[in-house]
Amino acid sequence: MNIRIESPREEILSEAVAILHSGGVVGIPTETVYGLGASTTDPDAIRSIYRIKGRPSDNPLIAHVSDTDAARSIADGWDERCDRLAEAFWPGPLTLVLGRSDGVPAIASGGRGTIAIRCPRH
Repeated sequence: MNIRIESPREEILSEAVAILHSGGVVGIPTETVYGLGASTTDPDAIRSIYRIKGRPSDNPLIAHVSDTDAARSIADGWDERCDRLAEAFWPGPLTLVLGRSDGVPAIASGGRGTIAIRCPRH
């Protein structure tokens, strides 16, 4: 699958979403590197990222979100300070580290009680 960042085709984006919903892994651009993405609520998909990258599962991943609503859904402790930071720097390379919500498997954060969240520009 090939997506032009400047003008992604709707059908290709729909295919990527379908892959994520089916427990798959997709490549995603950020401001600095291309990363691998999976559903933050699917532990098997998250394990796939660790396996593909050859990364130890105690090394936390960064959750990439589309907006502050998505960030709030996976984080505990989102407050007005987070709103101000997100408004000033998102989308962009700012990572917020907050409590991990109960709906996010521990594997996503390397077993920690926190989760790193970023809203990339792409």
